[in-house]
Amino acid sequence: MIRALNSCKGARTIAARCGLGASRNSARLSAPCGYHTSAVRLTVATAPGKNTTGMAEKYILNTYVRPPIVLSHGKGSYVYDTDGKEYLDFTAGIAVTALGHSHPEVAAAVADQATKLVHCSNLYHNQWAPKLAGEIVEATLAAYPQGTQGIYAKDADGANNAGLARVFFSNSGTEANEGALKFARKYGKHVAETGVLGKGTSEALRGDPNLKSNIVSFTGGFHGRSMGALSVTANPKYQKPFTPLIPGVQTARYNSTEEIGAFVDERTCAVIVEPMQGEGGIHTANVDFLRALRRRCDQVDALLIYDEIQCGLGRSGALWAHQLFPEDCSPDLLTMAKPLANGIPIGAILASSKVAALIKVGDHGTTFGGNPLACRVGSLVLGHIKDAEFLEHVRTAGEVLEQELTQGLSQYLGNAVVELRGTGLLRGIQLSSDPTKVIDLARQRGLLLVGSAGNTVRLVPPLNTSIKDIKRGASILIDCVKQYVAEQSA
Repeated sequence: MIRALNSCKGARTIAARCGLGASRNSARLSAPCGYHTSAVRLTVATAPGKNTTGMAEKYILNTYVRPPIVLSHGKGSYVYDTDGKEYLDFTAGIAVTALGHSHPEVAAAVADQATKLVHCSNLYHNQWAPKLAGEIVEATLAAYPQGTQGIYAKDADGANNAGLARVFFSNSGTEANEGALKFARKYGKHVAETGVLGKGTSEALRGDPNLKSNIVSFTGGFHGRSMGALSVTANPKYQKPFTPLIPGVQTARYNSTEEIGAFVDERTCAVIVEPMQGEGGIHTANVDFLRALRRRCDQVDALLIYDEIQCGLGRSGALWAHQLFPEDCSPDLLTMAKPLANGIPIGAILASSKVAALIKVGDHGTTFGGNPLACRVGSLVLGHIKDAEFLEHVRTAGEVLEQELTQGLSQYLGNAVVELRGTGLLRGIQLSSDPTKVIDLARQRGLLLVGSAGNTVRLVPPLNTSIKDIKRGASILIDCVKQYVAEQSA
């Protein structure tokens, strides 16, 4: 008979709890922690060989440009390559490892859950998905008590809608955005079919509910690479090879309040926007712009979707970036992913009560989304991020980073350095030309950086990076910019 591994208590490593011996390839499972009363052989993966880059070129699709290093492990805000070189990581897996690498609590949770239940599909409940969903809803409401619209809508008695807002779990950010766009399309049909707008064109919409299906996105936005998300990502570099894209998508200028009325009309079912753009070059929305979007969406009964996959979950110094804005800028749908489980794949959609009420059994689904492993880690990570002291550290670290860069690069501002931008630990340095040289120089000096649009170097370190390491990273970057400018001038 097979016995459950969850009889093993504590958060010790799988190797320790399951009695793995000295052999690198196999071990015996002892009876107290084994699958059977008689010991069985457990095969352990053999460590990869030296020719990693050669294997990658031979077997992996060539969709990325990578430097000639191979990372093997990490600890805190540092990662190490197979030659033993140390790097201060200001990429955090592109804003993913919010708690840093090899976080002991994350490692313990993964190890323990892996011996209990990793996956069971959505045919059944598991313990962790409802727990994490509730924590997302409750933490969001608690962090923004002034909210009254969208996901913060009150019930008839004026109470918070903790029992009305709903979460859908996916595996990634692009999947979360795909789901949000689907929900918006269904909402558009509902509005058109019921004629609730009470305006002249509503009768035309009622005759063909598919007419209320347009989606408005914005220049500089990045929402993912699957077809729906790609269609609202207005960048020819990403879109052109895969046209035609989904119909009904219109692109307006980011932060252009005057264009909103022309683009968002009764045929619009949704508007999708990042309150703070990451891939687009670290640009923050204006208050008037988001306020006008919220107002116009209410006028034509379209949904306002905030993509906070990169800027959300503490990156801005607030739980959500939109919570830095007034309450009349709140979204109807909020998408999240990157840092939620510190690198374990997960994404989610937080839907307001009016959207959640329309989504029925069979409208959407996922095989892996909401699995107990990802959700358990997500619960742990969210517990850290929502903490007031944790968010205060993010704000302080962001201010220190800004001060160090401003002081160290002041002589170049307006010339080689066009602008410093950002909030919290989502920062960007826009250069006057391609920043690849600066990124390469930084890597050679032990600092990992990532680029973004508009000749911008993006800085997204782990959210718990120490002030000492923030200053160290800034110092290395400043020296690299100085060398870059000197070489450009030579």
